[in-house]
Amino acid sequence: MHKQTGILAALLMAVLWGGVAAAGEVHTVEQLNQAPAELEGEEVRLEGIVGRVNEDIMGVNFIHFVDGTGNEGDYITITSSELPEVGDRVSVTGILVLDRDFGAGYAYPVLIEEAEFSSQ
Repeated sequence: MHKQTGILAALLMAVLWGGVAAAGEVHTVEQLNQAPAELEGEEVRLEGIVGRVNEDIMGVNFIHFVDGTGNEGDYITITSSELPEVGDRVSVTGILVLDRDFGAGYAYPVLIEEAEFSSQ
C-alpha cells in the first residue's frame, strides 16, 4: 500500500513540477507570431524591449514589443492598462489571443491581452 502511495505521490509531483515549468516558459516574438493554436487563451511570457506605445485606444494601451527574434522589424502587439516606456527592457505576461478584430481595419492575427509588465 505504501509503495503505491509513493508512486502516486511521485507522479503527482512530476505533473505539478512540469506544470510550473510550462507556465514559466519564456516565448519569443517569432514563436508567438507563428500563431500556435494550442496556446490560444493561455497565459504566455516574453522578455524584450518596448518598441512603441499608443496610449488609451479603446480604453487600453497598445504596445509594440520586440525581442530580436524573427525577421528584422518583427514585433508583437500587446494591450495593457499599464503604460511602460519606449526602450524599457521588461518581462511581460498576458493572454495570447488569435485573430482579434476590433473593426474599422484594426485586426490582429496575434495579440497579447491583459498584459502585466515587470522590470528585467
